[in-house]
Amino acid sequence: MTSALTFDAVGLAGGGNRCYWQSGFLKAYSEHQPLTPRFYVSVSAGAYHGAIHLAGVGDRVRASAFAFAEKGQRGVDWRALRRRESPLVVGSLFRQLLASEFGDAELAALKAAPPMLIQLSGLPDWMPGALGALGSIGAYQIEKLLTDGTHSRAGARMGLRPVWVSTHNVDYPAELVDALMATSSVPPFMPVGRVRGRAYLDGGLVDNPPLIKLREVEDKGWRTLLLSTRYGRIPPAAPNRVVVGPSEDIPVSKFAVGDAAGIRHAYEVGLRDGLAFARQGLTAEPVK
Repeated sequence: MTSALTFDAVGLAGGGNRCYWQSGFLKAYSEHQPLTPRFYVSVSAGAYHGAIHLAGVGDRVRASAFAFAEKGQRGVDWRALRRRESPLVVGSLFRQLLASEFGDAELAALKAAPPMLIQLSGLPDWMPGALGALGSIGAYQIEKLLTDGTHSRAGARMGLRPVWVSTHNVDYPAELVDALMATSSVPPFMPVGRVRGRAYLDGGLVDNPPLIKLREVEDKGWRTLLLSTRYGRIPPAAPNRVVVGPSEDIPVSKFAVGDAAGIRHAYEVGLRDGLAFARQGLTAEPVK
């Protein structure tokens, strides 16, 4: 091997708990090969894993997540209805995790790292958040039935538009938490997101994986790396783009809060695949 692969941009697709595969991949790959793109672009849970990687707190945050999952908490708490809260607990638990792990030091580390563009789905001014969620998520489910789901744009057909929040433009930790929550907003599991007073939904509803920003720079000749989370269903390829996906099935449920074995498996497969890809070096072939 004469030199390492270099990438100008890295894209992180969504996929809920499957994105723990990305966590493992980024950790293993970056420990063996330099990964210093000009920017990252991320969507949904991929943004969370990108943030903990870039802030240098991946090991700590994953340890917290694994320890909590070991408790085996169920994803539904009907007692929450008495408090007029959603009985689906994943949203509140995710916000608690983010708020506890991202403070001033972590935000400073993010600003010192390459910027990550967190992709959100913006609603038209006339569209209430609840209506946008119902319509776009319904369209997304229909789209999955009619296609293989490797590239979702259902929300765009409903009038949603992509919006990007850069980690370099976030002013305080709570705003970062808001952006990470918003890019993962899939009601009823996750609440409608709000960033600086505006409502947003999961960024994957308009473009998952996040190809819009990658195509912009690929057209200029930049080399990109796209980390998918779907086993056996590789997203669209393109000149200058290397696509990598899990080498085996990741059967964990997207929104499970107590499946410690599932998220550990996703992470461990990512570790193996990241190391394999780093050793591949110049071949640039997708992991199968």
